[in-house]
Amino acid sequence: MDWASIFIYDTSWAFAAEILLRVTVMFILIITSLRFTGKRGVRQLSIFELTIILSLGSIAGDPMFTEDLPLVQAVLIMSTVIFLYRLCTWGMMQYQPFEELLEGRSLYIVEDGMLVCNKIKQGKMSHDEFFAEMRQQGVEHLGQVRTGLLETDGKFSLLLYPSDEVSYGLPLFPKQYQAVTQIEADKYYACMYCGYVDVISNPDQVCPRCEDDCRNWAKALNSKIVR
Repeated sequence: MDWASIFIYDTSWAFAAEILLRVTVMFILIITSLRFTGKRGVRQLSIFELTIILSLGSIAGDPMFTEDLPLVQAVLIMSTVIFLYRLCTWGMMQYQPFEELLEGRSLYIVEDGMLVCNKIKQGKMSHDEFFAEMRQQGVEHLGQVRTGLLETDGKFSLLLYPSDEVSYGLPLFPKQYQAVTQIEADKYYACMYCGYVDVISNPDQVCPRCEDDCRNWAKALNSKIVR
């Protein structure tokens, strides 16, 4: 095996120096371009903004090491992308439908302590993903949540009930989120699919809210919020 061919091939000292110059120029251009896109963190990027970032990375990559690709072309392309980004941002500020087209709409995932199942399907996330988001914010069961909103940037916003308004709800932690096999009289149980709470007589009883999607019942909790 020719190690020199693998690591060096036909790279000359002159082209190595040119690569250093190209990388430096493109690095500065990337930093400058991102500076113009604003100060939002990567987790806060919408699909539209993430597309811009990926485009900038693709534009910057080839000119760093491609000898026959002049830097002026990359500068022109990158400047055009940034101009289009600013133009779209202005359009989103002026026209709400245009903003919804590019960035989507926020989805209500939890309302009044129950999951809005049709919105969950639109959000293309599983129950476990939503439960994990709520657990990270200190929520033990859905009875503590008045409203849960999936934002356009993928973050999950919660509006909680005051402690004196907390009701019975579907547990979110794995040990409590278990289907029961025996029913205790006068105890509250929560549908494991939609979070509907009721006093039931049979562990195989169909949930009146989600019906055929019902995934059995878990013992509901009514513990207060701990902060």
